[in-house]
Amino acid sequence: MKLKIFGGLLVAALAITSMAQAQERTPVINHRQHRQERRINQGVRNGELTRNETRHLRGDERRISEQKRMAKADGRMNYAERAHLRHEENRTSRAIYRDKHNDRVR
Repeated sequence: MKLKIFGGLLVAALAITSMAQAQERTPVINHRQHRQERRINQGVRNGELTRNETRHLRGDERRISEQKRMAKADGRMNYAERAHLRHEENRTSRAIYRDKHNDRVR
């Protein structure tokens, strides 16, 4: 009896651990988001981004975070979801570059 209880607890612990790991298995996306947030903050500090540009770029980053959260909701992120997030990150990266280099100052 004790062996069955211990085995059941062990299986439950392994399931919970694997679910937690599945939620964190996007290191490339996480790192890229942090880098892009730093680029936006640097643009604000240097005066390269106007208030509207900053608001728009931060909104894009929020949408990407929400899409990432939704993709992870089932505990897995498949190739198509990763590709979509990568596409959105590329689009936002280009927007950051364009906005920082368009000669509009704060």
